[in-house]
Amino acid sequence: MYKGALVFLLSAFDFFSSPSSTFLKLYLCRMSWQSYVDNIMTADQSGLCPIKAVAICGKQGFSVWASSGINVTPEEIKALCGDSKSFAQCGPKIGGYKCRMLRDNKETEGIFSIDFKTSADAEGNTYSVCVAYTLSAVIIAMGTKEASGGQVSSKLYTIISYLRGAGM
Repeated sequence: MYKGALVFLLSAFDFFSSPSSTFLKLYLCRMSWQSYVDNIMTADQSGLCPIKAVAICGKQGFSVWASSGINVTPEEIKALCGDSKSFAQCGPKIGGYKCRMLRDNKETEGIFSIDFKTSADAEGNTYSVCVAYTLSAVIIAMGTKEASGGQVSSKLYTIISYLRGAGM
């Protein structure tokens, strides 16, 4: 019995070490995307949580893998995965909010994100939004009304660096 388990583990190791195993790695990682959402929603170094909503979405299929506090449509995800040059003239909708682009660092090495500001809601509040890109996913974080764009984007920086470094 133990010999069979060891053979299975060794074959699994070989499979995960091969370049063709990217799909399975993404599938297994996808099962735990909610833990990334939960991590982003924690307090920052000031002790406050600057994030009110997060969604992690697939670049292929444009589906939401995990989220908290935001409903992002496949059309919104598709737009965010497309060419960002058009956002300068006509910003995208994110979670139903019309947004205007502040900074486009989507293709900038080490940053891989775009910063937005929402239009005012019914109470007159606007929110900073950071959309960050891994190789396979788009992570959308919307700040609280008090949060600055820097607070929102800094919550994504470590996770984006980790996921890109892991080939995801």
